[in-house]
Amino acid sequence: MTSGCPHLPPKPPSRPERVSLWAYAKLFRADILSAQPAKLYRAWMAEFRTPFFRSFLINQPELIRTVLKERPDDFPKSNRIAEGLRPLLGESVFLTNGAQWKRQRRIIDPALEGGRLRDTFPSMHAAALACVGRLTARAGEVVEIEEETSHAAADVIFRTLFSIPIEHQIASDVFHEFRRYQKSKPILNIAAFLPLPRWIPRGFSKETRRSARKIWALIQSLTRQRQDAILEGTAPDDLATKIMTTVDPQTGAGFDAEEMVDQVAIFFLAGHETSASALGWALYLMALYPECQECVADEAKEIGLEDFSSVARLKIARDVFRETLRLYPPVPMMVREAACPETFRERAVPEGAQIVISPWHLHRHERLWENPDAFQPERWQGEEGRGIAREAWIPFSAGSRVCTGAGFAMIEGHLLLAAILRELRVELAGDTPRPVAHLTVRSANGIHLKISRR
Repeated sequence: MTSGCPHLPPKPPSRPERVSLWAYAKLFRADILSAQPAKLYRAWMAEFRTPFFRSFLINQPELIRTVLKERPDDFPKSNRIAEGLRPLLGESVFLTNGAQWKRQRRIIDPALEGGRLRDTFPSMHAAALACVGRLTARAGEVVEIEEETSHAAADVIFRTLFSIPIEHQIASDVFHEFRRYQKSKPILNIAAFLPLPRWIPRGFSKETRRSARKIWALIQSLTRQRQDAILEGTAPDDLATKIMTTVDPQTGAGFDAEEMVDQVAIFFLAGHETSASALGWALYLMALYPECQECVADEAKEIGLEDFSSVARLKIARDVFRETLRLYPPVPMMVREAACPETFRERAVPEGAQIVISPWHLHRHERLWENPDAFQPERWQGEEGRGIAREAWIPFSAGSRVCTGAGFAMIEGHLLLAAILRELRVELAGDTPRPVAHLTVRSANGIHLKISRR
């Protein structure tokens, strides 16, 4: 599908090998991707030292397996990164550790088990058709596609979570306020670099704090309305109802009202922001590789998208989406903390050290992938590609903390991609996008594509 194409998808520039700690902190705060040296695409492990902590980036599959799969309790999520997300996500399952996290997962996981994906398909399909309708109305125009994919992904979340379309006033308000929140907040704050007590302000801007409060209040309004409907027996059987009525099998207790708002906030962030990022890059890649785009469109026309079983037959669209997640993983880095002294590659890792697992570098690692910077969805059709993926493809993390919505995201991603390309063609327009890390991997100046009818 892509053989012979001279293009390579865009990749951020790497920083010089040696810079001062101050320069590195400034680069890191501005964009976590271009702050990294090129050697990380070849190294199995790299150590970084600051006056306040040490961090180790690990790319060796055996080490990643130890941290994520074999001994996750010894490497809990780092509070340094959690501090930057706490204004919006509170004590959600994305940030917590230990017994609190395990309790939350026992309640949340049943909501997204296999059978629930089939139940949510009609809502996903309706959101896909609505997205195609919006884009069709703009045929002939140059569109900033990340805005459109954000709209579509938010629509999916509100339809599947609360059975309301994005046009619903509260849903629309949350969507637009979240875009303001994303633009106002850097991926890291001062607590990522300095060991601050909890009582010291974290340096969030007024805009960030105001947006977080407004989003939280809007989601609180939705959850209270749903709790009332559950008590009255009029609530729809959607994801929100499932989460609110599920109890911890060990304690018999469910989420209280405040906890529920935190969990809905992470569903919105994880289920909307990450999907929007991946779909935007997938559509850009389809414009960059028009031959592959035609293959996706032809497959979608032949198979159709009318029922859940049809999505499983969209093999080309699925491989394109997998390859997009390899090149542009929405969450570029995950940070764990060593809860006890450790030894990695004959090097002492002290207690409290930050363990960085970077899907961005792992997915493009020169010692693991053939042609790592090339877009080659056909690599997923062979056993070699699938074998490497088992060790070195972790867009949704891995092990016990794997994203509970991974199956949901994969179905949503290639369904929306196929639905759009079945009816519309996308072409390159504007400057080449430059990937940067905000809350997810986005383009620094947007992704501009021309939309036309087929």
